[in-house]
Amino acid sequence: MGSSSQAAPAFVRLAGHPLRWRVLTELAHSDLRVRELVALVGQPQSLISYHLRLLRDGGLVTASRSSFDGRDSYYHLDLDRCAQALAGAGAALHPALNLGGTPPAPPVHPRQPRGTVLFVCTGNSARSPIAEALLRHHTAGQVEAISAGTHPKPHLHPNAVRVLRHHFGIDIAAQRPRHLDSLTGRRFDYVISLCDKAREARPEFGDQARRLHWSIADPAADGTTDQATYPAFTRTTTDIGTRVRHLLPVLATAHQ
Repeated sequence: MGSSSQAAPAFVRLAGHPLRWRVLTELAHSDLRVRELVALVGQPQSLISYHLRLLRDGGLVTASRSSFDGRDSYYHLDLDRCAQALAGAGAALHPALNLGGTPPAPPVHPRQPRGTVLFVCTGNSARSPIAEALLRHHTAGQVEAISAGTHPKPHLHPNAVRVLRHHFGIDIAAQRPRHLDSLTGRRFDYVISLCDKAREARPEFGDQARRLHWSIADPAADGTTDQATYPAFTRTTTDIGTRVRHLLPVLATAHQ
């Protein structure tokens, strides 16, 4: 049997459908709920849910329960899995098109900052300061990153300090949680919420700010002691680090 009769790779079959491609492109920008995808795509909820199930079965999309409303779920596009699937599809067509896995993110241009980014969560004690620190770290401070909370805690969570120090050599021990209201009047290119509750607060920073949402569970909710929550903080930091890495090409091209 000739190669022309071989079935198309799974990624091509999944992403090649016009409606699924539209869903993927919307999720590439931000984590979203089904009703938000319905409004953006303009198709019935039953149809969107059907195609989301196929994308989840194909490993391209994941879902997590909203920490704001447990009856709701946020859908997230796994960009690393997409990159791997794209590499496999290229190799299936011709060995010269084998991308070799996840392509590296292009660096942010060193001459000038590529935008200002505000990370928001509820307590500003773990997720948002971790994201702030990692974005600064990966751009050598060339991107202006800041974080704040809708209801800030008195202090950073000790495991947020430990995990950054242990895995990246970043010290944020002297940092203190900041209230979102303290940034009123500031201009941001991107406002990224990492907490479902904070997203519902919808802080206002002008029409120019592009709003994104990363639905990330609170790592402190996994246990009652610092020792018990440390593995959760490690997983959370890995997740945030992956999302920050995916943000770098966006920042690198946004102001070209």
